Amino acid sequence: MAEFSELGITQDLIKGITELNIISPSEIQEKAIPILVKGDADFFGQAQTGTGKTAAFGLPLLTHIKTEKEEIQGLILAPTRELCQQIGKQLFKFTKYAKSRIFVETVYGGAPIDEQIKRLQRPTHIVVATPGRLIDLLEKKAINIEKVKIFILDEADEMLSMGFKDEMFAVLKAVPQDTGVWLFSATLPEGVKQIVKTFLKPGFQKLEVERSQGVNADITHEYVICQTKDKLQELNDFLNYRKEERGMIFCQTKRSAQTLNKQLQARNLKVDVIEGDMGQRDRDKVMRMFKSKKIDILIATDIAARGIDVKDLNFVLHYQLPQQIEYYTHRSGRTGRAGQKGYSILFIHEKEKERVYEIGKTLKIKIKALN
Repeated sequence: MAEFSELGITQDLIKGITELNIISPSEIQEKAIPILVKGDADFFGQAQTGTGKTAAFGLPLLTHIKTEKEEIQGLILAPTRELCQQIGKQLFKFTKYAKSRIFVETVYGGAPIDEQIKRLQRPTHIVVATPGRLIDLLEKKAINIEKVKIFILDEADEMLSMGFKDEMFAVLKAVPQDTGVWLFSATLPEGVKQIVKTFLKPGFQKLEVERSQGVNADITHEYVICQTKDKLQELNDFLNYRKEERGMIFCQTKRSAQTLNKQLQARNLKVDVIEGDMGQRDRDKVMRMFKSKKIDILIATDIAARGIDVKDLNFVLHYQLPQQIEYYTHRSGRTGRAGQKGYSILFIHEKEKERVYEIGKTLKIKIKALN
């Protein structure tokens, strides 16, 4: 395995990532970084969440920034506020020992736009944005992306599934034609294929991290068959058996997530919920409690959970099957991150076995009955 110095990363950045305990490159980092450090071609990387993508694109991006130029040179688009914040914090930590300060700003919905506009008036080299807020800023002429050299779309499939296709295409059309486009996606839906065909320049580099070598290799996938009337009790028994562990439970709808939260709280379990109708302040409060381990279990809907990154989650539990197979990839990717072991468990009715078989076949994973 190569070291980061052999991949073209400077010693000041290596010192920063070493403090974060990033010592040896993951597969996507080892393969993507040399390509992206060169920066002479567009790039498409297909890799699951939890494989180290942020460092894979973040470190090369930082090497391309010319700090003497007080203009936005790097633009990163991500699906959620949480992922934006996470990327921004990582880039800041990577540059702790950089010889010249690299200024990163994060802009996202759910926060006052006037404050973000004020921050963008300061010297800014890299902007991390959610699609809707970036379009708002462009319409207000509050951000200048005419000098952007590298445009990164992280979790492109997620942004498409959240309904941001028009915003993504608008930004792709707005950046300069010679901008390098780096596209990352866990899955390959039609919209991602369209971006590749329409916006990536001929000769682009493609990299796919095989599922068997990515995050799924560290996740055990299992299912439990139970009658609808017994499901809550089965879940309660499971959580009591694993009461020393932390995890996430996924539901299909906001209503079912809220109902399950009340049912489990009534059983004195340390749980809480995030769903799409929650205000940002309430959502942030729940996430702080979860990350600080004041609650052990987080119940979530697929949309509300986008971009959540919590360390050391032992399991993901699917109380209801995902509505789309791609959602299973993102759900299960909350556990087994960065080489750690994790469990993905589906609670299903007998009639749903065919759907579980379909998920396993499509994603090339083995989902076994839980003994």
